[in-house]
Amino acid sequence: MRKTKIVITVGPATSSLEMIKKLIQKGVNVFRLNFSHGDYETHRTTIQTIRKASKALNKEVAILQDISGPKVRIGKIDGVLKLKKSEHIKLTKEEDEHDERSLALSYPAIIDMVNVGEEVFFADGTIRTKVIEKQSDHLILELLNDGELTSRKGVNFPKTKLKISAITAKDEADIIFGAKNEIDIVALSFVQSKDDILKAKKIMKEHNFDPFIVSKIETGEAINNLESILEISDGVMVARGDLGAEFGVTKLPRIQKHIIQVANRLNKPSITATQMLTSMKENPFPTRAEVSDIANAVYDGTDAVMLSDETTIGAFPIEAVEVLHDTIKDVEYEYPYFKDFSSSNYADAVAKSAVELAKNLDKEALVSFTMSGMSAQLLSQYRPKQNIYAVTHSLQTFRRLSLVWGVRPLFIMPKIQNPTKLIYDFVTKLLEENRVTMDTRFIITMGSATGQKGSTNFIRLLNREGMEAVLASEF
Repeated sequence: MRKTKIVITVGPATSSLEMIKKLIQKGVNVFRLNFSHGDYETHRTTIQTIRKASKALNKEVAILQDISGPKVRIGKIDGVLKLKKSEHIKLTKEEDEHDERSLALSYPAIIDMVNVGEEVFFADGTIRTKVIEKQSDHLILELLNDGELTSRKGVNFPKTKLKISAITAKDEADIIFGAKNEIDIVALSFVQSKDDILKAKKIMKEHNFDPFIVSKIETGEAINNLESILEISDGVMVARGDLGAEFGVTKLPRIQKHIIQVANRLNKPSITATQMLTSMKENPFPTRAEVSDIANAVYDGTDAVMLSDETTIGAFPIEAVEVLHDTIKDVEYEYPYFKDFSSSNYADAVAKSAVELAKNLDKEALVSFTMSGMSAQLLSQYRPKQNIYAVTHSLQTFRRLSLVWGVRPLFIMPKIQNPTKLIYDFVTKLLEENRVTMDTRFIITMGSATGQKGSTNFIRLLNREGMEAVLASEF
């Protein structure tokens, strides 16, 4: 079983029912919908297609809604603007159609936040400038390199503390759409502090929406506030496109490792994204550097790796997923299993003890009976070599666990208060479906009062004698 999960972005190349089925069969765990593109009708149809494919294959997958956030862009440019080092351009609050070297900002108020001497980057950092003059309605920028600029390119302010909300009016409408269409995971773009997450949660609560929230780390401010952001997030995405623009690509590997390391310590699932297999948009085979990049993300401890253009507009989406799968599997032959973290509470100590028992017994599988998914997540944090099987009564939990390293959502079972009856039904179902034999052994974590969130408090080793005793029980 592959433990590191695969997330792919759905687009024109992969939106058909036939393609979605193939991708699920190839091992895709989470399907991402990019709300920076497409309309609600398109997204609604895609959601229905994914659910239909999942049902046909009898394999649940999660759907991730990536809302666009306050992506700062320049306005319209007539054709291509050629730029030379040391020349000047103007960044303005309003369009000036008479001056081709005047670039308007999509968020004019940012002009007030930027100071002389700070840097401004365009087009994912490929064009770099420095602010040499500031007026009430514009900035004068000196070009630090040659380049070409076209309409609607993104703008980054790596040294500026931007005071803009990560949740725009469009994002709020998108969140409401997600609530109505049973989205499993919501990724918040351009998060800068925990206040952005709290604002999103407030909107979600008003619409009875409780998705898994992934914070995308894309700015220097987010790095400064990383721990406080992660503490109230459910997961994190290493969004390497804007991070590379903010910090420069040479610093990106170190920053990626730092984000994943903190996420592992705080037990928050992480997704590593952007340009994993860019060459496979046009070629059926990856470069060696791309394969090494995937492998390093897995070694870093990421829970999932993600494809974007490779599966939205790429010519070889199936082959790209196969490369991810094969690379991950090869790394996991020699993965540094059994991580060690200090236990912070009772449930954590139970999980740590169960993984230690699995390590000593060598060949056991871990089974978590979980309501919220947290007890399965706690097992995952310690990165056991054994498979982790999750059993829950919640379809929402079942799907969301598709993102968590090493966890295989196994069954959805009715909520039962009696632990022995729950294990009886579990063993009976496994045997009836020929998933195990009587000689299979499990290490089970569950609560003495099942069906209650946060109640996991004991470990049970279930071998042949234990299964026979359970099956002999009368209810």
